[in-house]
Amino acid sequence: MEIGFGAMFLKMVWDTDIYQTMLTVLTIIGMYTITGGLATVAYVESLQAGIMILGSALLMGYAFYEVGGYPKLVSKYMEAIPSKTQQGNWTAQPECYLPRQDAFHIFRSCVSGDIPWPGLILGATTVSLFYGCADQVSVQRFLAGKSRLHMEGGCLLCGYLKLLPMFLMVMPGMISRILYPDQVACVVPSECQKFCGRGTGCSALAYPVLVLGVMPHGLQGFMLSTVCASLMSSLTSIFNSSSALFTLNIYTWIRPTATEKELMIAGRSLCLLSQLYRLYLKESFGLKRKKNTEEPVSR
Repeated sequence: MEIGFGAMFLKMVWDTDIYQTMLTVLTIIGMYTITGGLATVAYVESLQAGIMILGSALLMGYAFYEVGGYPKLVSKYMEAIPSKTQQGNWTAQPECYLPRQDAFHIFRSCVSGDIPWPGLILGATTVSLFYGCADQVSVQRFLAGKSRLHMEGGCLLCGYLKLLPMFLMVMPGMISRILYPDQVACVVPSECQKFCGRGTGCSALAYPVLVLGVMPHGLQGFMLSTVCASLMSSLTSIFNSSSALFTLNIYTWIRPTATEKELMIAGRSLCLLSQLYRLYLKESFGLKRKKNTEEPVSR
């Protein structure tokens, strides 16, 4: 998801092919993850975290200023409807383009809610506890702390940072729908295809469109670095953690007498192989999609 969003943003800024962008980003990430290891990933992610928070906070400020503050967000969001809801004899169902009446409620109805409150409490909470506390990406960083005090402080800091996405990501996304309903909330397949190349909706455009629409040109470049930082941070964490899991849990079982150097080579080799496999998948999917989009034209 992260690489698709990042590539879409870069495509809007530079007008490049989305799959070529994915290949380039994956190559860059693989180079410094394989050569640097956990130490490089940790230092880079610390820098990227500051860039992401600052960039997102700036965008939030510009977005709220543009919409007129939180009260205007609440009132205008319910009116954020695309101007085109039909094409020929086809008309979109109202639930496809009308904002939900419970859009500003976290706990939603068991009957009509898209995420019923029991599922939110029992399901999403359990998944979040695993992802935030027991996931290898997080545990690996906790265990790399200098002391128990550093590890506990890092856990608390991460917990408090988890409060920010509602304000830095969700609300700016809702503001984007208010300001650009025809793009973000499009429902007519031909219109969506024109805006984002997908006939099923362009909600993924909310953040990039908002960046390009409300921020000055200089800060747009800063937000570009923010998006790249978010993209690279997620992928480097996955690559580094997967190689560590393989090396310490599988390779040492196959070769109990492996040396530190051998373990390092095994981990980097797995990271390289996973990179190549991802590149192959992206390239194959890109060629397949390009072929599918060209077939109707040739007929």
